[in-house]
Amino acid sequence: MPAPVQPPGLPDPLPSAAVPSLALFPGFVARQVPVAEGVSLRVLSGGEGPPLLLLHGHPQTHAIWHRVAPALARRFQVIAPDLRGYGESAKPPGGADHAAYAKRAMAADLVALMRAFGHARFDVLAHDRGARVTHRLALDHPQALRRAALLDIAPTLDMYAGTTEAYARAYWHWFFLIQPAPLPERLIEADPGAYVREVIGNRVGLAPFDPRALAEYARCLALPGSAHGLCEDYRAAAGIDLEHDRADRAAGRRVEAPLLVLWGAEGIVQRCFDPLALWRAVAREVRGQALPCGHYLPEEAPDALLAQVLPFFGEA
Repeated sequence: MPAPVQPPGLPDPLPSAAVPSLALFPGFVARQVPVAEGVSLRVLSGGEGPPLLLLHGHPQTHAIWHRVAPALARRFQVIAPDLRGYGESAKPPGGADHAAYAKRAMAADLVALMRAFGHARFDVLAHDRGARVTHRLALDHPQALRRAALLDIAPTLDMYAGTTEAYARAYWHWFFLIQPAPLPERLIEADPGAYVREVIGNRVGLAPFDPRALAEYARCLALPGSAHGLCEDYRAAAGIDLEHDRADRAAGRRVEAPLLVLWGAEGIVQRCFDPLALWRAVAREVRGQALPCGHYLPEEAPDALLAQVLPFFGEA
């Protein structure tokens, strides 16, 4: 895999022995990149070509991309961070209004990260929470986003507005994690590995997942501050993020970048929502389809995912 030129000022790569997940990403390097005051992101990068930012979801890290990143890196410079509050990235206190974990703050992190790599405009492939951050990035920084693929989500405002019993039972963590601190944090911290296995495994079981990736998710959730960061992400989504979303809709702001929306045919988004219709209501250009899997598309259906995203990101 060719090594891209390192932009001036980008931190040197970390020692491979200090980054367990590098075993899943041959040819990649890891860095800790400052993006805001007191905030740095752990990021893996590899390949050479147009910039492609990969964003993970809950309760995961950049490791979710291990089955697709090598193929993507043959055509793109792949940049895969841990979001603020997750993995080895910074985990600032949330504050009373949870603004430190607003998708607005997280999107600003990512624009700064890509600038550190020398990119003012880029593509994004994002799953779950990362896709929600991408929605906000598209609205707050339209000049930065060329096109985006969003995996297994509908817009946050519509998912809350359309909550049914079936949805609430399947996505119970949405309503558990937003409870006031420190109760959810204490329960997660009592056994982070059990939380990871329950959240991921209660949908399609654990068989589709690489044990090394599962171990990495559990290791990272056990790090100090991780449970709080995860909860704050969801608390922000149920509060300040909804305020931002409502303000955008009231002002008629829409996503201008082309979107590819993909979801699992066996997942709750398929059962409870109409993702294409919901995204077409808030974005100008949307295409997409269901893939034969559950929620975790990059791990459950990597080949099907690549078949969709490679031509999409290859378009001018």
